[in-house]
Amino acid sequence: MLNKEVYFMIHTLQRQGYSQREIERMTGVSRKTISKYLNLSDFPEKKEYSPRPSKLDPFKEYLVKRVTLALPYRIPATVLIREIAEMGYDGRLSILKDFLFSVRPRPVEEELVRFETAPGKQMQVDFATVNNGKGKLHIFLAELANCRRTYTEFIPNEQVDTFVSCHINAFNHFGGVPREILYDNAKAVVIQRDFYGAGRHRFQDMFLDMCRHYGTVPRLCRPYRAKTKGKVERFINYMKHSFYYPEYTKLKMNGLTMDMETANIRVAHWNAEIADKRIHATTGRRPIDMFEEEKAHLLPLPAPYTGIYSAKACEQAEAETSAFTIPDISVQTSSLDMYDTLIPTGVI
Repeated sequence: MLNKEVYFMIHTLQRQGYSQREIERMTGVSRKTISKYLNLSDFPEKKEYSPRPSKLDPFKEYLVKRVTLALPYRIPATVLIREIAEMGYDGRLSILKDFLFSVRPRPVEEELVRFETAPGKQMQVDFATVNNGKGKLHIFLAELANCRRTYTEFIPNEQVDTFVSCHINAFNHFGGVPREILYDNAKAVVIQRDFYGAGRHRFQDMFLDMCRHYGTVPRLCRPYRAKTKGKVERFINYMKHSFYYPEYTKLKMNGLTMDMETANIRVAHWNAEIADKRIHATTGRRPIDMFEEEKAHLLPLPAPYTGIYSAKACEQAEAETSAFTIPDISVQTSSLDMYDTLIPTGVI
């Protein structure tokens, strides 16, 4: 089909007295086509076909509103399909993804360096904060480095006593204790790096006493290398986009606020039903299945920690800790069994 410009050129040239043969020579259009279009009184517009109905059509208005009101947060398609499935959608995820692609840009994820640890060897811990519309909510996150099973708790602050309580809850959740725990430079963990010399740090008293009680070793990332604990860092991003932002914005749509108690009830369910049972992109397995293999390698839970410690015990722990170096971590490339030999019996 000729475009509109050529159609009008043909009619204009005819009105100017040119023959069809001359018009053919001037435009390159065949005389048969020229004759056809000269017999038309107006340019034939393309026939418009009604788009085929889609199973997603009844939900598009909701999805656009959902995505728009959630900005600047991004709600994954896997979350949205669960929501519209409850509303009656029985179509494919690919249809939803295609529609979402047309209404929002794709995120660019930062590449993280990952390394693997033996079962029961390491847990990675970090804090995070999110906005609930009225202020900030603090979050404690702990992830077993081998199986990727996690514990998440929304907390009122990031003080030492809260931090210790979260560890106890995490150990009870997992039913055991890892041999070491990796941290960055959180104030609830360390008072001063290299206080006793390179790699020999001064830890918070209550935190150190808790570690002694459970028999686990605290380890620190190197300064400005918090991404060393990339597993828990990546989980924080996953938790925010798969759980918190969808739940927070859903409540916001209904004029409600996500408070700490509500967040903890909902995140416990999400952890058990979604996070623990997803196929992990790196391991290719469900964290809950790998945990069944890892839990036998965790240290057994001791008697409950009371949180009561003496200054004398802390002074002793500090002195014992200063007697050896707990190396900073950047990228783990060798066996961690060497650390067992560095720590005398009875020391953290």
